[in-house]
Amino acid sequence: MSDFPHTPPRYSATFTPAINAEIRRAAASGIYDIRGGGTKRHLPHFDDLLFLGASISRYPLEGYREKCATDVWLGTRFAKKPIHLDIPVTIAGMSFGALSGPAKEALGRGASAAGTSTTTGDGGMTEEERGHSQTLVYQYLPSRYGMNPDDLRRADAIEVVVGQGAKPGGGGMLLGQKISDRVAMMRNLPKGIDQRSACRHPDWTGPDDLEIKIMEIREITDWEKPIYVKVGGARPYYDTALAVKAGADVVVLDGMQGGTAATQDVFIEHVGMPILACIPLAVKALQDLGMHRKVQLIVSGGIRTGADVAKAMALGADAVAIGTAALVALGDNDPKWEGEYQKLQTTADAYDDWHEGKDPAGITTQDPELFKRFDPILGGRRLKNYLKVMTLEAQTIARACGKNHLHNLEPEDLCSLTIEAAAMAGVPLAGTSWIPGRNGGY
Repeated sequence: MSDFPHTPPRYSATFTPAINAEIRRAAASGIYDIRGGGTKRHLPHFDDLLFLGASISRYPLEGYREKCATDVWLGTRFAKKPIHLDIPVTIAGMSFGALSGPAKEALGRGASAAGTSTTTGDGGMTEEERGHSQTLVYQYLPSRYGMNPDDLRRADAIEVVVGQGAKPGGGGMLLGQKISDRVAMMRNLPKGIDQRSACRHPDWTGPDDLEIKIMEIREITDWEKPIYVKVGGARPYYDTALAVKAGADVVVLDGMQGGTAATQDVFIEHVGMPILACIPLAVKALQDLGMHRKVQLIVSGGIRTGADVAKAMALGADAVAIGTAALVALGDNDPKWEGEYQKLQTTADAYDDWHEGKDPAGITTQDPELFKRFDPILGGRRLKNYLKVMTLEAQTIARACGKNHLHNLEPEDLCSLTIEAAAMAGVPLAGTSWIPGRNGGY
């Protein structure tokens, strides 16, 4: 035996313990991993950007005396009845089926109290959500589950979903344990059987067909409702341009940090682009067509704070949408359920097996014993408070930059801490005038 010391153990940067654990799981089961949520890898994001507040060269606004408006109009291009929201933070589409009925009610309550909209998601419109939502956007998806022309007319806007940030090019999943009697009835499916949503619409194959479909929806709704088109962040310049050509009033752009109820982990982690890289390309498409601010842009995917809202709007968005953050505000992944999360072999703030229908918080489940734990009135109040704080944070930043409306924020107000974020967002690296890939700078 050698007297020399052994080389200390060294983990591979390629075959990490997490990668090795996944290889072993796949080898043992022969089944790919399914989970909910968005990507968990580190990506360039809004945290990599900073605002350049006012000093001598810029004039700030006094927070207690000078107003900073936050309202937004959506659907002004063609709709007879465009939507006017008090705040530019909307609630993204999350289905009844993925979420419990009380959770959908809470989203409607909270959004309405904050003066914004919520969105149905796949599977149709529930009475709880419609009854408690002042402004409700109805999603029109490839699956057509729960699609009802009468509900199109009852909605305040229609969102034609082409793609989703967590899985652009892929369809949805709702596993059998969440197909309750009510979900099965609304979706016209057998109870307890795994459901997969189509990855593309069954009655159109491209932008020309999409234009026809949008015209059909306008005729059904007497041209009253704004028509949104939602795309996953993959080729945002061309997708935005084609959505505008097809007649969209609003483009919804979802980056890969956006959540999903359930899909393959490999899809979530390896398909799509960060929202930071998507926004400038979509804005450029709108500008090239002379449609920026005429066709509104809503962005989503990892929006968490008022700073994120302000940064997205400074890059050119008209509004943002939140999904995962809204669920956390309701009480999802709350440490108070830590004991039960551990029984599910996970922990608070990491629970993502939403497809299993065992959510201790009663939010991503159809189990009556679990969802009766969730109080939709309290949940709605928590969501309202969270939306209020996000709006106040965004206003604080806008005033510091000398803006009297959130829409007046602009890329010139931003700098980047990293080369990657500077290149994606199209703003200078901090302390320089250099935008990587765009100018010489210094």
